[in-house]
Amino acid sequence: MFSEWKQEKATAALVDEAQALADKLAAAKRHFVEGHAAAARFWAASYLADGQDLHQLIEWPTDAVARFAATAQARIATLRKAREYDSSDGLATWLHTARAVAEPRVAPAVREIWQHLLDAGPNADSMAEDLIQEAGLPADKGRGVPKGFASQD
Repeated sequence: MFSEWKQEKATAALVDEAQALADKLAAAKRHFVEGHAAAARFWAASYLADGQDLHQLIEWPTDAVARFAATAQARIATLRKAREYDSSDGLATWLHTARAVAEPRVAPAVREIWQHLLDAGPNADSMAEDLIQEAGLPADKGRGVPKGFASQD
């Protein structure tokens, strides 16, 4: 019984964390949302260059999603310690997406997050393209929402 309560509390915390980001993006100035969208797109390109398509997270095996989430969480902590907040925010979007794959109750907030990023202004694309080019990564497919997380999915 205690373990069920503990698990429910942990799940509620994940939902609250994702919803807080969705609310932050909803209330943010356009340049903040554009920067967040650009960073999320950069991370997708970075992982794709290593053979991992984050847009297909929903198709990944459960253990691969869990490994990605653990690795992303550790990398986010490192980035934040180095004060690389824009980059860590972009990766956090993917962390929330992985959590939503593992726990469907997180999905509504994650759909909101992706809708805000999809609605970001045109500077998001040019910013992402600059980040991708500066990192020497191959060009990506452009802005998009991961499978299963478009608002109509």
